[in-house]
Amino acid sequence: MKEAFLTFRFNAKSEALIATANGILDEYDREGYTVTLRQLFYQCVARAILPNTDKMYKALGDLVNRARLAGLIDWAAVCDRGRETITRAVFRDPADIIAQAAKQFAIDLWESQPNHVELMVEKQALEGVLEPVCREQRIRFTANKGYSSASALYEIGKHLHAAHEAGKAVHVLYLGDHDPSGIDMTRDVRERLTLFSGVPVCVHRIALNRPQIDALRPPENPAKTTDTRFADYARQFGSSSWELDAIEPRALAALVTQAVSDLRDPHRWEEAVTTENQMRGELNALAARQKGGAQ
Repeated sequence: MKEAFLTFRFNAKSEALIATANGILDEYDREGYTVTLRQLFYQCVARAILPNTDKMYKALGDLVNRARLAGLIDWAAVCDRGRETITRAVFRDPADIIAQAAKQFAIDLWESQPNHVELMVEKQALEGVLEPVCREQRIRFTANKGYSSASALYEIGKHLHAAHEAGKAVHVLYLGDHDPSGIDMTRDVRERLTLFSGVPVCVHRIALNRPQIDALRPPENPAKTTDTRFADYARQFGSSSWELDAIEPRALAALVTQAVSDLRDPHRWEEAVTTENQMRGELNALAARQKGGAQ
């Protein structure tokens, strides 16, 4: 919601940029996406509204902060990843908890599938875009912060091992920046997941790849020459780099949806969905009986 705490005087240029930002944020909110400040900035760059400079990114951040304090931008429209408040769920009565359980009830729709699929992304900032897609596709989702920790990859490796033991082919979809470290992270994930799982792991780098860069034309940045992997990267790709955040959220969501669909048996999926709906109906009926009995 928009809520004002302070008063500011904005010039006409700032008012126009606030209106543009609200338009972009409203557009993605209608589709169920939450975006970070950096994603908002890249959308402004991609639409030729702002130049792609650190100075302008910081200026946009300052403007968005003041606009929120002035009640001009929704406080929930720009998310801040990594900060979460935990609270306990409460219910009105036993019928309420059964009804809530019915809404959340889910079976493992992948149990009958020949493949095990999960997704990893280099940046936690993209949770708001990718988590809803993974939830819809019913796959495990891990957001890293650069190179993943050994502990995290160890736990994922053990889960992949269990999937392999259950007779499934193991697939990990990976998304990362197209820069010296971002490219190398795909190798790192593949090698360490294979090490910790002890089974063949197919790691599919579905973004960000050069064909997508050529097609989507996200804003480019100079690759960091101080990165120890720069020389190898430059020989293969040149001196430019591209951030995953710069890709339009709907395009990222579509990439994930297509990649998952390619690894899923649609007939087995529909059968599992039908079973789940029947079970959810049983829970709803139980909640109705409980409610009726309490009256």
